[in-house]
Amino acid sequence: MRSRAWLFAGGMATGATAGWMLAQRRLASHQRDLFSPRPLRRLAALGYLAGQTGVDTIRLLRDYLAWERQPVLRRRAQAILRDVEATLR
Repeated sequence: MRSRAWLFAGGMATGATAGWMLAQRRLASHQRDLFSPRPLRRLAALGYLAGQTGVDTIRLLRDYLAWERQPVLRRRAQAILRDVEATLR
């Protein structure tokens, strides 16, 4: 019985570790997609950045606003930038 418990615990730990690693890879891909040629990916990246706070996020959003040409995405980025700046004050 003890060996089954250890096997179960090992499986749970392995699954949790693998899930965490996959989530980290997905989050990193969202960060890279901010300057993607595909607007939907840029929108997803903005959604990710909406949950991040920090000076680096503010700098990244300002660079993005200087680069982005689509009005819908610019407005979304401006709203996120205002929220992040308000959080840091």
